[in-house]
Amino acid sequence: MRRAHTVEQVRAAERHLMGRLPDGALMQRAAAGLAYAVIDLLGSAYGRRVLLLVGSGDNGGDALYAGALLARRGAQVEAWLLSDHAHEAGTAALRAAGGRVVRLPHVSAHAGGGRPEVVVDGIVGIGGRAGLRAEAQEALALVRGIPVVAVDVPSGVDVDTGELDGPHVSADVTVTFGTHKVAHLVDPAAAACGVVHLVDLGLGLPDPVVEALQPADVAALVPRPAPDAQKYSRGVVGIRAGSAQYPGAALLSVAGAASGLVGMVRYVGPESVADTIRVVHPEVVGDGRVQAWVVGSGGGDRAAAELATAVEDGVPLVVDADALAHVEGRLPTSTVLTPHAGELAAMLGVDRTTIEARPLEHARHAATTYGAVVLLKGRHTLVAHPDGRVRVTTTGTPWLATAGAGDVLGGLIGALLAAGLTAYDAASVGSWLHGAAATLAGRGGPLVASQVAASIPAAVRGLPRA
Repeated sequence: MRRAHTVEQVRAAERHLMGRLPDGALMQRAAAGLAYAVIDLLGSAYGRRVLLLVGSGDNGGDALYAGALLARRGAQVEAWLLSDHAHEAGTAALRAAGGRVVRLPHVSAHAGGGRPEVVVDGIVGIGGRAGLRAEAQEALALVRGIPVVAVDVPSGVDVDTGELDGPHVSADVTVTFGTHKVAHLVDPAAAACGVVHLVDLGLGLPDPVVEALQPADVAALVPRPAPDAQKYSRGVVGIRAGSAQYPGAALLSVAGAASGLVGMVRYVGPESVADTIRVVHPEVVGDGRVQAWVVGSGGGDRAAAELATAVEDGVPLVVDADALAHVEGRLPTSTVLTPHAGELAAMLGVDRTTIEARPLEHARHAATTYGAVVLLKGRHTLVAHPDGRVRVTTTGTPWLATAGAGDVLGGLIGALLAAGLTAYDAASVGSWLHGAAATLAGRGGPLVASQVAASIPAAVRGLPRA
């Protein structure tokens, strides 16, 4: 499990650890991890050109000490000090190791020297505000196009929310210390982090505010049939989806559900759609008792009535697509809502751009408003529980932004609900498997939604043994 903590949580853990370590030991650990990450990126240290952008905080100190280590390994290291209050001991260490230090007023004149091969962003630490000051923007403009390694977080992002407000660094690699921060997992800031490398500092940390499942976590949660299992004991999921106008939505929702993770799939909908489903999925049967319902995909005018019927049944429920427009008031806690940003914007009465700028805030707000688990689709999908817990999905591929992919996801989550997972686990595991299946289906290239559904069994087979 990747666990992300707030700045306050991290600082409290660091203070506790520093009380048991020699002075400066924690910064030296961080700097060493940073330096070796830079070497990994460059392939070597000797003769390589490294530029440090250094602000006034401890992240600047980390960058300076890492620069000293790189200089001792034979790198040509130069630091641009963007503040009059740069870390004094770190600056002295870099100079002693043969590195060069240039203060901000002289940067423009000095920038004509050898072009660096990598820039280390030590401008603003985890305590900084979103956005960048003019001097930082000036320095970054001079090195545009050069790979950037960010220290802890890219400067200019909001660490605790993952939001962006003004200019910020876009890193190729982010080297963080002790634990992930929210900005590493939650968009839009996560998209500015590049590849995130975690340096373990041995911090004792409380429960995280955001998590991201990893393959071993998913393997432990995926329902697996008992030796004496039969189709009813494995769970039965019902699909109320599709219409004469959108029959494909029903087919794809059924395909996501009929991926082998549940004992039986039932379909309830227009007879013309049901006939097509029976041809494509002969194992799917008609109406009857279920352990979970999936409602809404392509439902059109039928969605409101289908949602009301499913709610009355009193079983766990996935509400998707057209049915989301008919959600009013609080729902049972075993419900999963699966909006994209536009659908959630309509539900909450705000602009789509507002949702996209602050997805964590609005996913949590929707979860508490409706009393249900809310899965907010995106590059990094968020799964928010009404009690405040949040998981982030980091699997997937940009090719997954394709028509019908959400229908497959809804069916898959419904199957996991019927198989016995809680709404929070079903949404989290379903989203993870959906992204993993898309990666397998696309193999780095284009894909369509039906291929994602077909690849779900392979994604499950590829999990480590629980």
